[in-house]
Amino acid sequence: MKSNMKKSLIILNILAAFLVSCQPDTETSGEKERVKPHWKQPEKLAYELKNAKEWLSDSTIGSSERAIVYAVNRTDSLNFAKMDSVIIPVDLSGDIVYYLPFPLEVPFIKEIEKVIYFSYATQAFAAYECGVLVYTGPTNMGRENDQTPTGLFFTNWKARKTISTFNDEWDLRWNFNISNKAGVGWHQYELPGFPASHSCLRLSEKDAKKLYTWADQWVLADKTTIQIKGTPVIVFGSYDFHAPKPWLKLINNPHALDISEREIKSITEPFLDEILAEQRNREFVRSAKDSIE
Repeated sequence: MKSNMKKSLIILNILAAFLVSCQPDTETSGEKERVKPHWKQPEKLAYELKNAKEWLSDSTIGSSERAIVYAVNRTDSLNFAKMDSVIIPVDLSGDIVYYLPFPLEVPFIKEIEKVIYFSYATQAFAAYECGVLVYTGPTNMGRENDQTPTGLFFTNWKARKTISTFNDEWDLRWNFNISNKAGVGWHQYELPGFPASHSCLRLSEKDAKKLYTWADQWVLADKTTIQIKGTPVIVFGSYDFHAPKPWLKLINNPHALDISEREIKSITEPFLDEILAEQRNREFVRSAKDSIE
């Protein structure tokens, strides 16, 4: 009798957790929505063209300011030093979110606990929690002959260090796979300032490590069955490989690359039901496990 009662309680707990997860306007969701990062906005958003080496020679420029400039040029410190003309924000007093294209908040995706976007056109990525931007940075995606596939993916397995399937001399740190069969994922690797990878999503060391710890891995029921999918990842847009670097447009219009809330909605809408279904499944499986334990 006690055994049957215990089983009934477990089932009721699982059903309760499932039903709560389907309600976007719960008190828990409200609490999540109110937790927003406090970003510092620059007084002026404008850009100018400068010589990279001359700009680097200014010893008064701090590390946070340099990081913003590297991100704006979609590159890293090593490759930035090799460049000739680069774009520099006139005012570097703000946080990086104001110099990259993603919106700070997207109400349409507030039901999604975690999601990552990679924009091919702007070579930038963004991570959102319940519709609020929590992290963003530059990326260098697939080159013209090895373009990164677009669409909806989910994070799979990850490894702090792995070897490239294209060249066994390439060490890929903080690697997180999003397409197991295609071998596509994000990882740390040099950023030359344009799409240059063999279809993967290159990131700086700092950004790759951040997403490595922030995103969730899949959970396997056995060697071939996925029990829980990882964090949703949406790769979208296209890149004009024969045109000047798109961020150069910022000199004439500092909002030329802005990605609007409406665009994020349009990109996400075809995938929303699948994302939320997988999210509910994750909550259901984890609640079931907690109840049994």
